[in-house]
Amino acid sequence: MVVIDQDFEKRLMAGMPAKLQIIADGRNSNTAGTAQSYVNTIAADFTTRWRAENGPEANSGVKVTTRAWYNPSLETRWYMIPSLIGTITMMMTLMLTAMSVAREREAGTFDQLLVTPFRPSEIMVGKALPSMLVGLSQSTTILLVAQLWFQIPFTGSYFILYLGLVLFLSAAVGIGLFISSLAANMQQAMIYSFVLLMPFMLLSGLTAPIGNMPDILQYFTLINPLRYAISITHQVYLEDAGISQLLPEMLALVAIAAITLPFSAWLFRNRLT
Repeated sequence: MVVIDQDFEKRLMAGMPAKLQIIADGRNSNTAGTAQSYVNTIAADFTTRWRAENGPEANSGVKVTTRAWYNPSLETRWYMIPSLIGTITMMMTLMLTAMSVAREREAGTFDQLLVTPFRPSEIMVGKALPSMLVGLSQSTTILLVAQLWFQIPFTGSYFILYLGLVLFLSAAVGIGLFISSLAANMQQAMIYSFVLLMPFMLLSGLTAPIGNMPDILQYFTLINPLRYAISITHQVYLEDAGISQLLPEMLALVAIAAITLPFSAWLFRNRLT
């Protein structure tokens, strides 16, 4: 987007600095970099022509000054550390949830669940809530480390951040319970978890922008809850985003949880009976 001040020509004719703002979305680094290169070339050509028309003594022209929003110093930790809030939390939550029922089978206590007065859905809730609490505690620890140790300023709302984390953990728990219902022992649960964690992390936007990925991989990222968790964390932590701005990500997490949790409950119920 190009923003030109209304007095641009007037200030330029008077030999005064004139402002021209170019806003590029840095989340798509290739497109933003290409657009910035075009703008720099156009600005240099304009300045050359202006000074040729007005003489070498003309001091005015267009000078390009680049400034990054939300990370003015371009420090990598400002991007990576908030991303770890969702990444590390998902690793722990998925592993704990996936091994919850598998641990019962391997320990030989799985049959005892059959004679309890609890329904399968209640057993699932009992397996899911501790993992969610551990995930929230872990995300809080990483959040404190980011602010107190790495001195990354938090600009958003804690309520919105934790609302997004709860939705994210609900989706992650649904996937973990699905794995747990399929695995016969803890080794299988661990292998299944690692098989899912690797593509989840690679297709989350943590190491490479999603817009730079091939189109077919971008479609696969739509079912990745970690993608939305990292997006929510970045926008709340660095950009002070509100619920209206985060609504697409939150609705996507609700949709993933609404599919994985009932399906895991159905699978868990059939494995019990």
